[in-house]
Amino acid sequence: MALWFYSSHQTPALTAAATLPVLYSFRRCPYAIRARLALAHAGLACELREINLRNKPQALLDASPKGTVPVLVLQDGKVIDQSLEVMLHALRDNDPDGWLQPTHGSLEDMLALIERNDGFFKQALDRCKYPERHDAEAVNQAQADALTWLSALNDQLEETGYLFGLNPSLADMALRPFVRQYARIDEAQWNEQPWPHLQHWLQRWIDSALFAEVMETYPGWVPGSKGPTFVGESVESL
Repeated sequence: MALWFYSSHQTPALTAAATLPVLYSFRRCPYAIRARLALAHAGLACELREINLRNKPQALLDASPKGTVPVLVLQDGKVIDQSLEVMLHALRDNDPDGWLQPTHGSLEDMLALIERNDGFFKQALDRCKYPERHDAEAVNQAQADALTWLSALNDQLEETGYLFGLNPSLADMALRPFVRQYARIDEAQWNEQPWPHLQHWLQRWIDSALFAEVMETYPGWVPGSKGPTFVGESVESL
């Protein structure tokens, strides 16, 4: 069996009577979106707890002291508190469209691209999104870095419409939430860019039933209450 990735601790956040894993999430966070994508596509049900990141509940901090989302607490109390690890956990349980088995490249190739996205591009993205927090030189460099990264993705998508072959993969799903966040900074500018393959790749996902499922709005979780059940129903190529 493939290895699962866990934090090194367990949490009492779930009782013996709990029937579902608990997912601490925030609707707009790209890391949380990618985790919900994999969980929904794999059909793994969980109790969803929508978090106010400005008022983090103690239960979240008890499960994962770093206080970021997503955090998945399994029935046995084990904690997965990195978004990519949540994706791998879900897809190693059930991967109906073979997201972990690209027709071109390997899982290691996909993980390397995701690592670059989460480092190089995410830093540029944050500086483009919040330019007032950085000096002009840093913002200008971030804008140039973002354009370089997105142009390269557009080129990679040209042949098949996906990043690693003929079908959607882990890499497509892990990167799309971040590209979407960039596109939303200035949608008019995004639409004017010479990136037809990247723009179509993003829009196809936004128009999908799976995207609608994972972006459904839920009320904020009230500590002591039970959150709604989150489970995907769409299995589709997108």
